[in-house]
Amino acid sequence: MDNITAFIDNTCMTQHYKTPISALILIHTPDLQVLLLERADKAGFWQSVTGSIEVGETPYQAAIREVKEETGLDALAYDFQDWQASNIYEIYPHWRHRYAPGVTENTEHLFGLCLPSAMPVTLAPDEHTRYEWLDWREAAKKVFSWTNVDALRRLGEKHNLVLSGTNMIGIQSNQL
Repeated sequence: MDNITAFIDNTCMTQHYKTPISALILIHTPDLQVLLLERADKAGFWQSVTGSIEVGETPYQAAIREVKEETGLDALAYDFQDWQASNIYEIYPHWRHRYAPGVTENTEHLFGLCLPSAMPVTLAPDEHTRYEWLDWREAAKKVFSWTNVDALRRLGEKHNLVLSGTNMIGIQSNQL
């Protein structure tokens, strides 16, 4: 059993802490319209679909579950891709109580979900209050997390486009 599996099995399951491994799913259209969701617990904070893995899940399985929970969409009915990339970020202090004592970093795995067109979604009202479809460049200006900006940059690169004028570090610090 590796260290992270032992942590999940021994700490998160018995103490009901969030696992510091998550998925970010960038839902987009072929013309790079991106779905953003406004957080229910923090007005004005926009993001892609995200969520921590649960005990016994892989990041891939968590991504599929989170898409269903947060949008009502079946990820496997569309072009769902594991981007084979991840970011490690510091967990914001005001959210650290959700994690085991001493946990300060999260590893976020990146996924893409391409829909044929922008479509209505069904939000989980306890998690998000509104959604918008935006051009990927506008989405990069609106999201609060640098990891979300990084995912948007990667989306552009997959289409031979460059995201310019966005300070990924500034996004994180200026929005808090």
